[in-house]
Amino acid sequence: MSPKSRRTPAASDPGDTWVQRPRRRATPLGFLGHAATFLGASVLGGVLLAGVVLPAAGAVGLGAKNGAEGFESIPDDFKTPPLTQATQIFDAKGGLIAKVYERDRTVIPADQMSPLIRTAQVDIEDARFYEHGAVDLKGVLRAITKNAESGAAVQGASTLTQQYVKNVNVEKAGDDPDAVREAQRKTLGRKIQELRYAIKLEEDLTKEQILTNYLNITFYGHQAYGIQAASQRYFSKDAKDLGLPEAAMLAGLVQNPSQYDPKLHPVAAQKRRDTVIDKMVENKHITADQAREAKAAPLGLNYKDPRNGCITAKAGMGFFCDYVRHVVKQDPEFGKNSADRKKLWDTGGLNIYTTLDPDKQTAAQNSVSTKVYVTDPVSAAMTMVEPGSGKILAMAQTRPYGLAKEKNETVVNYNVDAGMGGGIGFQPGSNFKPIVAAAALEAGLPPTQRYDSPNRMDWPTMKTCDGTWKNLSKGKKEGTIPNESTSEVGPYDLKQAMAMSVNTYFVQMEQEIGLCAVKQMANKLGVTGKASGDPLQELPALGLGTQEVSPLTMANVYATFAARGTYCAPLAINRITTVDGADVPVPPARCTPAMSEGTADVINSVLLGVTEKGGTARDLGLDDNRQIAGKTGTTDEKKSAWFTGYTGNLAGSVWLGSPGTKVPMRNIRIGGRYQAEVFGATGPGPIWQQAMSDAVRGMPEKEFTTVYIPDPPRRDGNCTTSSGSPAPSGCTGVPTTGGQGNTGKPRGTGPTGRSAPPTTQPGTADSPSPEDR
Repeated sequence: MSPKSRRTPAASDPGDTWVQRPRRRATPLGFLGHAATFLGASVLGGVLLAGVVLPAAGAVGLGAKNGAEGFESIPDDFKTPPLTQATQIFDAKGGLIAKVYERDRTVIPADQMSPLIRTAQVDIEDARFYEHGAVDLKGVLRAITKNAESGAAVQGASTLTQQYVKNVNVEKAGDDPDAVREAQRKTLGRKIQELRYAIKLEEDLTKEQILTNYLNITFYGHQAYGIQAASQRYFSKDAKDLGLPEAAMLAGLVQNPSQYDPKLHPVAAQKRRDTVIDKMVENKHITADQAREAKAAPLGLNYKDPRNGCITAKAGMGFFCDYVRHVVKQDPEFGKNSADRKKLWDTGGLNIYTTLDPDKQTAAQNSVSTKVYVTDPVSAAMTMVEPGSGKILAMAQTRPYGLAKEKNETVVNYNVDAGMGGGIGFQPGSNFKPIVAAAALEAGLPPTQRYDSPNRMDWPTMKTCDGTWKNLSKGKKEGTIPNESTSEVGPYDLKQAMAMSVNTYFVQMEQEIGLCAVKQMANKLGVTGKASGDPLQELPALGLGTQEVSPLTMANVYATFAARGTYCAPLAINRITTVDGADVPVPPARCTPAMSEGTADVINSVLLGVTEKGGTARDLGLDDNRQIAGKTGTTDEKKSAWFTGYTGNLAGSVWLGSPGTKVPMRNIRIGGRYQAEVFGATGPGPIWQQAMSDAVRGMPEKEFTTVYIPDPPRRDGNCTTSSGSPAPSGCTGVPTTGGQGNTGKPRGTGPTGRSAPPTTQPGTADSPSPEDR
């Protein structure tokens, strides 16, 4: 069958059948209208005759002085422009976290489109598509006649190729309303440019390629761009599986997606569908019997609402999804500047395979949600990190991801720094003390280092990177630093001081090594500044955790200890591919030694003692009783409490507190349980314990490499030191810890994880010191 024999004119088509009409009365205005029509037809005819009728001849002459500069050129990416598509984000096991897009579109090849949709779209939009060139001269003349007779623009003459060109211009305009209006302006210059592009496309692409591109770019309503998204939106099936009634309905939407919206206007949509089916019969692409059967069918919608963005993520993964977005927009691996990275994200069409472990995410989310209610005055957040790789395995928080404040939703990710979608962070309290210890060991101090550690002391003078810090309030209350309990009177060694979290011990350690050493060690461990983005301040209270950080940062610090001193930058993405399977370069693992293995082994041995008898976290053993290490932390007035702990192959950090109003956690009900005072061991500790017990289930046990640290001499009734000389007065009753590390044996049963009853101790006025548990 020849191309021209595929169309049989119908009696109802006024373009193919002459119908006598009443003669209109001639008026001066009518003569002017006909004259204008004639003039317009003549001009357009001249343009067409200059190059449109014979596109193969090159269309010379169309570039002449009509305001279309650059008429003879066409951008290289115009034939198949990079269309904005949906990006899919997956967890580490391949589960979909969320689909995000500027425009919901999935570009597919011709063989993934039902032949019925290709035929239906041509029949209703441009039935002579395969017969004419870039411009349908017959259609133009018919439209001119029709519009002149009616006195209005009732019929267009754009070919499918011309429609494709216009859609490309609109796509390039993006979401800029001014640019979109400019792309749609009906000026002679723009029309001629569109004609030229259409001619060039017909020279360079086959008809099938143009049709495929058209079906991928066209808008079908309800945020669906392209036939694949439309098929999924309205029928929950792929475009290759569309039946005749479905294909006809979608093809009919293109002319006016709002007017023929099948959800809002089903009668109009069905009428339009049937018109498309009639056109398919008219063009002999289906039989009359097929048409009757198709028209008798209901619309058969299986509609799925658009689900766009991280807000659609399940199991609390919305915050991690948002973190991934920040990574793509900020990491230089994804573009040399912010504009390039933004373009990559906005263009989409990516499959992002992340590090998030769905089982560990569920464990973390269940724990922060069941132990802290979303309606509580405080909230909790937890991050889990894999030691030795930096992979983020879980990121959960009590308050859901969303914009409904009345539901206690938020889009602020409490687990991360402000620059990655978080807030200004939270004071970590004594969670920071292991960093001081690591700095001291790297500076050459021994694991048995002892200080007199008085119950209260003046802040001492300390060396900074650029000078000296001096206490200008010596002798005054605001110029002193207390221990948490009045019973905490030294001397202590490192093992004891860490287990009991003795403030004055670590202040004296800071004084000996200098604040610069502490700051430099913090930087090596990924604490390169405050969570707000401000630099760390070299103040004595730095080592006691008064400068705000995030749970991700602290989890990664402790993961470095577990990895025997190897710091790995947080890693959220394993792999990215485009929709056609091509790999996109992703940030590699960035690991560097932060300390010697020997230093890390000592820190691990010391932090094992925190979870043993006499330590502040002695009650936080895991269900399978595997080896753990960690550190508590509680800030002034109990406004923030932390526990960061780890096994040999998993680190987790939990923060508990109020992100905005800084609620003192005294006489408070959290998760349905009343607490007189919240400490690191009693608030965030149980959250960590439950989450980690579930998360490590099925993981191999990995013990730490520990070192033997001699116990200090027992300070009993004899009150002697290792040299045999008398110890200071008040030396009895100070708990000691074992030197072999956590052995997996049951821990103490103290109700609060504290070594002594708490007392309220004020901090300094210029550098508030955290209370320490």
